[in-house]
Amino acid sequence: MENPFGKVSSVESVLNFFHDGMTLMFGGFGGVGSPPTLIEAILGSGIHDLTLIGNDTGFPHIGIGKIVSRGRARKVIASHIGSNPVAGQLMHEGKLEVEFSPQGILAERIRAGGVGLPAFLSDIGMDNEIVSIGKPRYVLNGNEYLIETALTAEVSIVYAKKADVYGNLIYDKSARNTNPLVAMAGEITIAEVEEIVPLGSLNPDEIVTPGVFVDYIIASQGVNWKWAWE
Repeated sequence: MENPFGKVSSVESVLNFFHDGMTLMFGGFGGVGSPPTLIEAILGSGIHDLTLIGNDTGFPHIGIGKIVSRGRARKVIASHIGSNPVAGQLMHEGKLEVEFSPQGILAERIRAGGVGLPAFLSDIGMDNEIVSIGKPRYVLNGNEYLIETALTAEVSIVYAKKADVYGNLIYDKSARNTNPLVAMAGEITIAEVEEIVPLGSLNPDEIVTPGVFVDYIIASQGVNWKWAWE
Protein backbone atom coordinates (compact mmCIF):
# COMPACT_ATOMS: atom_id res chain seq x y z
CA MET A 1 0.00 0.00 0.00
CA GLU A 2 1.31 3.46 -0.90
CA ASN A 3 2.42 5.48 2.11
CA PRO A 4 -0.26 8.18 2.54
CA PHE A 5 2.12 10.33 4.56
CA GLY A 6 4.55 10.72 1.65
CA LYS A 7 7.33 13.08 2.71
CA VAL A 8 5.51 14.52 5.72
CA SER A 9 7.69 14.43 8.81
CA SER A 10 8.01 16.08 12.21
CA VAL A 11 10.32 18.80 13.45
CA GLU A 12 11.83 16.34 15.92
CA SER A 13 12.71 13.93 13.12
CA VAL A 14 14.34 16.45 10.78
CA LEU A 15 16.47 17.96 13.54
CA ASN A 16 18.77 14.98 13.08
CA PHE A 17 20.07 16.66 9.91
CA PHE A 18 21.31 19.76 11.73
CA HIS A 19 24.71 19.83 13.43
CA ASP A 20 27.50 22.14 14.54
CA GLY A 21 29.62 23.58 11.74
CA MET A 22 27.16 22.76 8.96
CA THR A 23 26.27 24.77 5.87
CA LEU A 24 22.62 25.87 5.94
CA MET A 25 20.79 27.61 3.11
CA PHE A 26 17.52 29.42 3.79
CA GLY A 27 14.76 31.08 1.84
CA GLY A 28 13.40 34.49 2.72
CA PHE A 29 13.72 38.19 2.07
CA GLY A 30 13.98 40.32 5.21
CA GLY A 31 12.37 37.48 7.12
CA VAL A 32 9.38 37.16 4.76
CA GLY A 33 9.32 33.63 3.40
CA SER A 34 11.70 32.21 6.02
CA PRO A 35 10.46 29.07 7.86
CA PRO A 36 9.71 30.21 11.44
CA THR A 37 9.11 26.79 13.01
CA LEU A 38 12.36 25.37 11.64
CA ILE A 39 14.32 28.44 12.73
CA GLU A 40 12.95 28.17 16.26
CA ALA A 41 13.81 24.46 16.32
CA ILE A 42 17.38 25.17 15.20
CA LEU A 43 17.70 27.77 17.94
CA GLY A 44 16.36 25.33 20.49
CA SER A 45 18.80 22.63 19.40
CA GLY A 46 21.79 24.75 20.44
CA ILE A 47 23.85 24.11 17.29
CA HIS A 48 26.45 26.73 16.40
CA ASP A 49 29.32 27.62 14.03
CA LEU A 50 26.90 27.62 11.11
CA THR A 51 27.63 28.86 7.61
CA LEU A 52 24.41 30.52 6.46
CA ILE A 53 23.56 31.19 2.81
CA GLY A 54 20.62 33.39 1.91
CA ASN A 55 19.52 36.78 0.65
CA ASP A 56 20.10 38.68 3.91
CA THR A 57 20.34 38.35 7.68
CA GLY A 58 16.75 39.37 8.39
CA PHE A 59 16.15 41.54 11.43
CA PRO A 60 17.50 40.90 14.94
CA HIS A 61 14.28 39.20 16.03
CA ILE A 62 12.82 38.16 12.67
CA GLY A 63 13.70 35.28 10.37
CA ILE A 64 17.24 33.97 10.18
CA GLY A 65 18.27 37.08 12.10
CA LYS A 66 17.39 35.27 15.31
CA ILE A 67 20.17 32.76 14.67
CA VAL A 68 22.67 35.39 13.57
CA SER A 69 21.95 37.74 16.47
CA ARG A 70 22.55 35.02 19.02
CA GLY A 71 26.02 34.32 17.69
CA ARG A 72 25.21 30.91 16.27
CA ALA A 73 26.67 31.65 12.81
CA ARG A 74 30.36 31.58 11.93
CA LYS A 75 29.90 32.86 8.37
CA VAL A 76 27.16 34.40 6.26
CA ILE A 77 26.98 34.54 2.46
CA ALA A 78 24.38 37.18 1.60
CA SER A 79 23.59 40.20 -0.56
CA HIS A 80 23.33 42.55 2.44
CA ILE A 81 23.11 42.62 6.23
CA GLY A 82 21.93 46.20 6.66
CA SER A 83 18.56 45.35 8.20
CA ASN A 84 20.25 43.53 11.08
CA PRO A 85 22.55 45.86 13.05
CA VAL A 86 23.62 42.98 15.28
CA ALA A 87 25.08 41.23 12.24
CA GLY A 88 27.03 44.37 11.38
CA GLN A 89 28.34 44.64 14.92
CA LEU A 90 29.43 40.99 14.95
CA MET A 91 31.18 41.47 11.59
CA HIS A 92 33.11 44.53 12.82
CA GLU A 93 34.09 42.69 16.00
CA GLY A 94 35.51 39.83 13.93
CA LYS A 95 32.95 37.37 15.29
CA LEU A 96 31.09 36.87 11.99
CA GLU A 97 32.64 36.39 8.58
CA VAL A 98 30.50 37.94 5.84
CA GLU A 99 30.84 37.24 2.12
CA PHE A 100 28.86 39.77 0.12
CA SER A 101 27.43 38.91 -3.28
CA PRO A 102 25.21 41.18 -5.42
CA GLN A 103 21.61 40.03 -5.09
CA GLY A 104 21.19 38.84 -8.67
CA ILE A 105 24.58 37.14 -8.64
CA LEU A 106 23.75 35.47 -5.33
CA ALA A 107 20.50 34.14 -6.77
CA GLU A 108 22.33 32.82 -9.82
CA ARG A 109 25.04 31.20 -7.67
CA ILE A 110 22.31 29.34 -5.79
CA ARG A 111 20.52 28.41 -9.03
CA ALA A 112 23.79 27.17 -10.52
CA GLY A 113 24.33 24.98 -7.49
CA GLY A 114 20.83 23.61 -7.85
CA VAL A 115 21.29 22.59 -11.48
CA GLY A 116 24.79 21.19 -11.04
CA LEU A 117 26.91 23.95 -12.60
CA PRO A 118 30.21 24.56 -10.79
CA ALA A 119 30.50 28.26 -11.72
CA PHE A 120 29.60 30.97 -14.24
CA LEU A 121 31.12 34.17 -15.63
CA SER A 122 29.97 37.67 -14.74
CA ASP A 123 31.22 41.23 -15.17
CA ILE A 124 29.07 42.55 -12.31
CA GLY A 125 31.10 44.24 -9.57
CA MET A 126 34.47 43.91 -11.25
CA ASP A 127 35.37 47.44 -10.15
CA ASN A 128 34.06 46.89 -6.61
CA GLU A 129 36.67 45.52 -4.24
CA ILE A 130 34.06 44.17 -1.82
CA VAL A 131 32.55 42.05 -4.59
CA SER A 132 35.65 41.11 -6.57
CA ILE A 133 38.36 40.61 -3.94
CA GLY A 134 39.88 37.15 -4.05
CA LYS A 135 37.82 35.99 -7.03
CA PRO A 136 39.59 34.47 -10.02
CA ARG A 137 39.14 36.11 -13.43
CA TYR A 138 38.77 34.68 -16.91
CA VAL A 139 39.22 36.29 -20.32
CA LEU A 140 36.67 35.29 -22.96
CA ASN A 141 36.64 36.79 -26.46
CA GLY A 142 38.84 39.59 -25.23
CA ASN A 143 36.61 40.49 -22.30
CA GLU A 144 37.48 39.88 -18.66
CA TYR A 145 34.99 38.33 -16.23
CA LEU A 146 34.82 37.25 -12.63
CA ILE A 147 34.37 33.54 -12.03
CA GLU A 148 31.38 33.21 -9.69
CA THR A 149 31.28 29.85 -7.95
CA ALA A 150 28.02 27.98 -7.40
CA LEU A 151 26.52 27.63 -3.92
CA THR A 152 25.09 24.50 -2.32
CA ALA A 153 24.36 23.48 1.25
CA GLU A 154 24.09 20.39 3.37
CA VAL A 155 20.52 21.38 4.22
CA SER A 156 18.15 23.89 2.64
CA ILE A 157 15.12 25.15 4.56
CA VAL A 158 12.24 26.80 2.70
CA TYR A 159 8.75 28.09 3.42
CA ALA A 160 5.69 27.53 1.24
CA LYS A 161 1.96 28.18 1.27
CA LYS A 162 0.86 24.70 0.22
CA ALA A 163 2.35 21.26 -0.37
CA ASP A 164 0.97 17.88 -1.25
CA VAL A 165 2.39 14.84 0.50
CA TYR A 166 4.97 14.34 -2.26
CA GLY A 167 6.46 17.78 -1.74
CA ASN A 168 5.12 19.78 -4.68
CA LEU A 169 5.13 23.38 -3.46
CA ILE A 170 3.06 26.52 -4.05
CA TYR A 171 4.21 29.85 -2.61
CA ASP A 172 2.29 32.89 -1.41
CA LYS A 173 3.01 35.95 -3.53
CA SER A 174 6.23 37.77 -2.50
CA ALA A 175 6.95 35.15 0.16
CA ARG A 176 8.12 33.05 -2.77
CA ASN A 177 11.30 35.18 -3.24
CA THR A 178 14.42 32.95 -3.17
CA ASN A 179 12.68 29.84 -1.87
CA PRO A 180 12.41 27.99 -5.22
CA LEU A 181 16.14 28.43 -5.86
CA VAL A 182 17.11 27.46 -2.32
CA ALA A 183 14.95 24.34 -2.56
CA MET A 184 17.07 23.14 -5.50
CA ALA A 185 20.47 23.68 -3.92
CA GLY A 186 20.39 21.61 -0.75
CA GLU A 187 21.65 18.07 -0.42
CA ILE A 188 18.59 17.73 1.82
CA THR A 189 15.68 20.13 1.45
CA ILE A 190 13.11 20.57 4.20
CA ALA A 191 9.97 22.53 3.43
CA GLU A 192 7.87 24.12 6.14
CA VAL A 193 4.35 24.69 4.83
CA GLU A 194 1.14 26.31 5.98
CA GLU A 195 -1.15 23.72 4.43
CA ILE A 196 -0.72 20.09 3.36
CA VAL A 197 -3.26 18.91 0.80
CA PRO A 198 -4.12 15.57 -0.82
CA LEU A 199 -2.40 14.39 -3.97
CA GLY A 200 -4.12 15.73 -7.07
CA SER A 201 -5.59 18.82 -5.41
CA LEU A 202 -2.85 21.20 -6.60
CA ASN A 203 -3.21 22.74 -10.03
CA PRO A 204 -0.10 21.58 -11.92
CA ASP A 205 0.25 25.02 -13.52
CA GLU A 206 0.53 26.62 -10.05
CA ILE A 207 3.26 24.32 -8.74
CA VAL A 208 6.54 26.23 -8.56
CA THR A 209 8.84 23.71 -6.88
CA PRO A 210 8.40 20.10 -8.03
CA GLY A 211 8.47 17.52 -5.26
CA VAL A 212 11.63 15.97 -6.68
CA PHE A 213 13.58 18.79 -4.97
CA VAL A 214 11.94 18.31 -1.57
CA ASP A 215 12.96 15.56 0.85
CA TYR A 216 10.85 16.35 3.91
CA ILE A 217 7.76 18.41 4.72
CA ILE A 218 6.84 19.75 8.11
CA ALA A 219 3.69 21.63 9.05
CA SER A 220 4.15 25.17 10.27
CA GLN A 221 3.46 25.47 13.98
CA GLY A 222 -0.22 25.28 14.81
CA VAL A 223 -1.21 23.77 11.43
CA ASN A 224 -3.30 20.61 11.50
CA TRP A 225 -2.44 18.56 8.41
CA LYS A 226 -3.96 15.16 9.19
CA TRP A 227 -7.15 15.95 7.28
CA ALA A 228 -5.20 15.76 4.04
CA TRP A 229 -5.71 12.00 3.75
CA GLU A 230 -8.57 11.21 6.10
